[in-house]
Amino acid sequence: MPSQSYRQRTVPQVVAEAAAEHGDRVAIQDGDTRLSFRDLDAARLQAAAALAALGLRQGERIAIWAPNMVQWIVAALGAQSLGGVLVPLNTRLKGSEAGYILRASGTRWLFTVPEFLGVSYPALIKNETLPDLQGTILLEGVADGCTGWDTFLAGGAVIDPATVAARADAVTPDDTLDILFTSGTTGKPKGVVTSHGQNIRAFETWSQTVGLRSDDNYLIINPFFHSFGYKAGWLAAIIRGAKILPVRSFDLDAVLEQIPRDRVSMIPGPPTIYQSLLAHPQRDKYDLSSLRLAVTGAAPVPVRLVEQMRDVLGFEVVVTAYGLTESCGVVSICRADDSAERISHTSGCAMEGVEMKCVDSEGNTVPTGSEGEIWFRGFNVMQGYLDNPEETAKTITADGWLKTGDVGVMDADGYVRITDRIKDMFIVGGFNCYPAEIENALCSMPGVARAAVIGVPDERMGEVARAYLVPEAGADLDEATVIAWARDNMANYKVPRSVRFLDALPMNAGGKVLKNELRDLSARESA
Repeated sequence: MPSQSYRQRTVPQVVAEAAAEHGDRVAIQDGDTRLSFRDLDAARLQAAAALAALGLRQGERIAIWAPNMVQWIVAALGAQSLGGVLVPLNTRLKGSEAGYILRASGTRWLFTVPEFLGVSYPALIKNETLPDLQGTILLEGVADGCTGWDTFLAGGAVIDPATVAARADAVTPDDTLDILFTSGTTGKPKGVVTSHGQNIRAFETWSQTVGLRSDDNYLIINPFFHSFGYKAGWLAAIIRGAKILPVRSFDLDAVLEQIPRDRVSMIPGPPTIYQSLLAHPQRDKYDLSSLRLAVTGAAPVPVRLVEQMRDVLGFEVVVTAYGLTESCGVVSICRADDSAERISHTSGCAMEGVEMKCVDSEGNTVPTGSEGEIWFRGFNVMQGYLDNPEETAKTITADGWLKTGDVGVMDADGYVRITDRIKDMFIVGGFNCYPAEIENALCSMPGVARAAVIGVPDERMGEVARAYLVPEAGADLDEATVIAWARDNMANYKVPRSVRFLDALPMNAGGKVLKNELRDLSARESA
């Protein structure tokens, strides 16, 4: 896809073009609901009319806090067709975490569900102060104080379709598409602002490189609130004309039953998903012959796993990729014909239109084969952090390079191997965890004076959090009490799986906690 001939587009244009090209072919199959590409186009225009009736203006934000479902996509596309901005919320967030993002983004309308996995989202934010929020709309079901989906859609009848079409036509590729909140070392989530044009180009390139096709049946297990499930998920599927099969929550038996029933050909996700499929004791009872394409990443991928995905599960193509929220979700990608060793040991090379390099602490490019911080530059660099010019300036250089905070080694072919993280971030089952954010939360627990968090190896999740706490004088704390409190106050993947108590945290002369000493302490304990 040569950059000089690339045609910039917007999301409403992409959906309209998919409807024109693919017509009555199924775009989304969600349980008993089936929408053709033409139906999807009509549905997003209906949702756009309903949002216009509520008064959504260009650049205003809607948030979606719900599991993967057809209404999630329709609500997002409806807002984006008016020039509205999507703010996805992690389904594992607690009320205070969601409240912070809703306030920081100035969200006007929240789309959610009454309950998911035993959690009531409307109840979680009942006591949050949300001055900009105009209302809550349910994608399904009923709850006090919320507008039902059908009632919401019916409200759009007062809007002339020509008005919606004109507003969609007025959206430009440079307009903001979404704000995805990513945590940071300061402990407060930061909103990453990206545009229509750069996201569409990124995932046209991604789809073309990994080989996503219009005849693929795409099982989207990755959550829509994450760029993997949203951008590399349903957006990429619409771009390519593939069928979207949303999964609300991962159930291995249900997935094994669905693969032959729906002739699933594409399954992306972290390595744990494929390891679970391989380990299932009754896997041989299921016809997995439709499986064709797997895109993985977010954790180390053993060579043996790549080989088993090809030889045992039958995937024709297995590729890995590397990205971050600040890159619209993708920087580098392996190619379909790469060896199992290259797919396992690297995260690919820079995608078309993107430059990538490894640099030393002064920003100088290091020799091939030497470790350095990964920087990238290109069309996929975020617009910036929402209302945070200081952090934006720290992250993006004057000449456009974005500093990832990840350490890697690049080979002579431009393939990069991620070796470490400058930031303290670790990955729990595919989700980024930032110690500073967890530490800030733990320090608000009664009886905790100081907190430090590191990632420790975990066979199933890759890494999990371990907390080192200094209790306040006279405090009566134990591991179980801390973990229980954490489960009530933070998303599950952030919750420490183990807690250790110290009289004092190891610190340098400047008062900074020496995480390496804590890692050494943890390693000695595991030895």
